[in-house]
Order: sequence, then structure tokens, then C-alpha cells
Amino acid sequence: MPVVCRFVALVILGLATVPAPLAAQAYNPYATPEEAPPPVAADGTIQWGVFYKSPKIQESYQRLWDLGACRNTNQAITVPVERNKLIIDRLPEGDYEGSVVGATGALAGGMIAFQQAPAAEAATPLVVQLHPAGVTRLRVVGRVPGSILRTGHVIRLVTEVDQKGRGTEPVTAFEVVTPPADFKPDPVQPGTRGEIVAAVKSIAGNIVILTVPAGKVRRLTFELAPNSIATLDAAQLDLVAPGDSISLRGRMWTGEGSLGGGTVFASEVTVTKSAMPGEVAVNNKP
Repeated sequence: MPVVCRFVALVILGLATVPAPLAAQAYNPYATPEEAPPPVAADGTIQWGVFYKSPKIQESYQRLWDLGACRNTNQAITVPVERNKLIIDRLPEGDYEGSVVGATGALAGGMIAFQQAPAAEAATPLVVQLHPAGVTRLRVVGRVPGSILRTGHVIRLVTEVDQKGRGTEPVTAFEVVTPPADFKPDPVQPGTRGEIVAAVKSIAGNIVILTVPAGKVRRLTFELAPNSIATLDAAQLDLVAPGDSISLRGRMWTGEGSLGGGTVFASEVTVTKSAMPGEVAVNNKP
């Protein structure tokens, strides 16, 4: 069974998040290079290009073309090939919201399954497809226990370190963020309390090792307090979990080749974590 089919089977059964490695193996259903438009148009619009409803038809045609056996002269071949193509950008955009069932992959080409709201509990989930070029505008927001922190996350916190890069106090609050590609963090100044933006290199128990690419002190060691709180505003698909609220804008396809109850090719996605005990949920839509 193809990987994408296994993913759909899992989300229909309502299982937990699918492991990320599946995304790397998933079939990429997008246009061939000569047909692919730039991922983002001059006006900022996200462009998808061609979706092949049946990968088998496209693969067979591509093999014939590579062998020189088909040059758009045999209608028995070319007509099915043309009908197999869907120009995603011609589909109307719409707004959707609901509750997350599962997620897999990363910002580039990842998928999120969700139950549309309102919907019957037994309804087949829709599947959000993120753009393979990583240009879908994804935000994961909310406040969660600090134990959500993982290797590779980038965090921002206000604290102080000594000359060896060791934190002078346990970390009780921090933010998980996704800086712009051209972001350059300031060097860490030992002995001075200030803002630090750093990547998580490793976590062992409650000890977190961070790295910064500038300054003399580039390796930082902190103790994470047991009751620490993480505030999220990040484009990280691994922060998405079943039960989260989701709102998105995208182009829906429910015909041949769609996943679950329909594939939504998303331009914008906001995932909001459930409010922690004692907190009031906040609408974080952009």
C-alpha cells in the first residue's frame, strides 16, 4: 500500500500523529519542472501548478516520453494524460476550520488531517497539504508545558549565563519561535541579563544544551524547571497534535487522487493549542 494511502488509513482510524519519516517517502504529486510555476507569484500568491490525479498514468507517460515513444501524436495516450492533470491554482480558495486528527512531515510538503467543524464524529477527515517548497504560511500558537521542547527547536528567553555559558537560574518560561531565514542572533553577553535566541542541540532530563552561531560563548547549558511554560509562535509541524484547533485557507479537491474526505492545498494554516488549566482560550488567527 502506498505511503500516502497508509497515512489516510491511519487518520480515518483516528490514530495519533504519524511518524515524521513517512513524509520523506511520500509520493510528490506536483508538476514536472517545465510545468511548475514559481512557488510564490510577484503579488505574494502561493502557486501550486499541476497535481496528477493518478501517479501511475503520469509515470507511464513519462517513461514513454523519455524513450521517445510518445511525442503528443497518439490521442489514446495524450487525452488520458491531459485529463489526469489538475491545475490546482484554478480551484477556488475557501476557509476551513476544525480539530486536528494527526500530522506528518515538516513545513515543506507535510500533511495535517482534521475533522471539519461542525462535522459528524464518523465523518472522514480532510487532509491539509502543505506546499512542497515550504511556502505555506504555518503558525502554531498557544501556551503549553515546557516538556514539549525538542532538539532542533529555536527558543527565545530572557535570562543570564556565566562565563562558561551556564544559566544562573532554572528556566521557567520561554518561547518556541521560527526566525526568518536571514535572522542573525545577537552574541550572548555573560554576566548580563538579556534576550537569548538559540537552537536546542540536546536535551537530557531537565538539562537543555543550546547553541548560538555568534559571539565567544556559543554553547549554553540550562536547567529546565519542572513547571516551565512554553509560549508557541512557530512554523513547526512537529508541534501539531491531535485535538488542536485548526483554521486554514486553501484550495479543496475532492475528486480522483484526493486524500481522505478531500485534499486542501493550503496557503495559510493556524493551529491553536488547547488552553492550559486556568487559562482562557485566545483567538490567535492572523
